[in-house]
Amino acid sequence: MAAGENPLVVVVVVVVVVVVVVVVVVVVVVAVEEVVFVVVVVVVVVVEVVVVVVVVVVVVVVVVVVVVVVVVVEVIVVVVVVAVVVVVVVVVVVVVVVVVVVVVVVVVVVVVVVVVVSEQLGIFIFRYG
Repeated sequence: MAAGENPLVVVVVVVVVVVVVVVVVVVVVVAVEEVVFVVVVVVVVVVEVVVVVVVVVVVVVVVVVVVVVVVVVEVIVVVVVVAVVVVVVVVVVVVVVVVVVVVVVVVVVVVVVVVVVSEQLGIFIFRYG
């Protein structure tokens, strides 16, 4: 020790320096612990948000796909039903037209035959009658 230094002052200074160093170390350790805790909490929250967003996106995509498939199937069913109805109507119309044409042809042929036969018969009766 140098001359003029009081040993009590040296001990007090050493104790104060040690206490300050211990307090600073404790404060730094607690601060680092709090920062690590905050970082862990932030990471957990971010992971939870990402998981929720992914789940919501997957659910929305699945719902949209199901709705699109249902709509497409309904449209296909409606188109098939309309096509079947159109085919049935066309077939019925064609059958009715064919029947009407056949009936008209038969009636015309019968009328022509009757007229020709009756005319021939009338001429025959008039000549030889």
